[in-house]
Amino acid sequence: MDAHLLATLPLWVAAFLLSLTCHEAAHALVGRIGGYSTAAAQVTLDPMPHIRREPFGTIVVPILSFFLQGGGWMIGWASAPYDPTWANRYPKRAALMAAAGPAANFALTLLAGVAIRVGIAAGYFDLPSGGISLDTLAVAPEGVARGLALFLSVLFSINLILGCFNLIPLPPLDGYAMVPLVLNDRLRDKWFGLFSGGGMLLGLIVAFVVFGRVMPPVFHTAIGLLYTGI
Repeated sequence: MDAHLLATLPLWVAAFLLSLTCHEAAHALVGRIGGYSTAAAQVTLDPMPHIRREPFGTIVVPILSFFLQGGGWMIGWASAPYDPTWANRYPKRAALMAAAGPAANFALTLLAGVAIRVGIAAGYFDLPSGGISLDTLAVAPEGVARGLALFLSVLFSINLILGCFNLIPLPPLDGYAMVPLVLNDRLRDKWFGLFSGGGMLLGLIVAFVVFGRVMPPVFHTAIGLLYTGI
């Protein structure tokens, strides 16, 4: 097995788990603020409650996808408890709960970007010279700096991807549940009626197709902003 993959796997897993944990904790926190207490156990930055709830999506799939792709990529999922009855009673609160997950991802993207810029300005990190990938937005020759550069690069990339992907307004993604924020009751019912027969698998397939077309220019724009002035 590739020694480089084994060496970088812990940093990828740490960044990925942090991203999923913050996403789901944000869902649960905003839900609790809105009166939905069922997800209270998920209002934590401790990854263990999230891992226990979705061990396959938080550990098994990410590690398998990492090795199957030869490194440089990781997919997976987590979840927070969700009660459709509460969501139907308080649609705006449910929509805010849905929006909290992507918002947390974008906040982590911003924080990682600021840390990368500070590291470059301080001479702790270097700009990549051999091309840009998800884990080489900043580089360092060796030691702790090298690991930190990889971790922050992955944290920036993964959270940008998670945030954008979950904005797609198709079930079962967060963007689908966020639409009622801009609809009245009549239009909201019509919106949810479009997918009343299910359609989660179809929604995911279409979302991946759309995402594959939309994400590259979004990512390039984000990288351009990250390197502005350098």
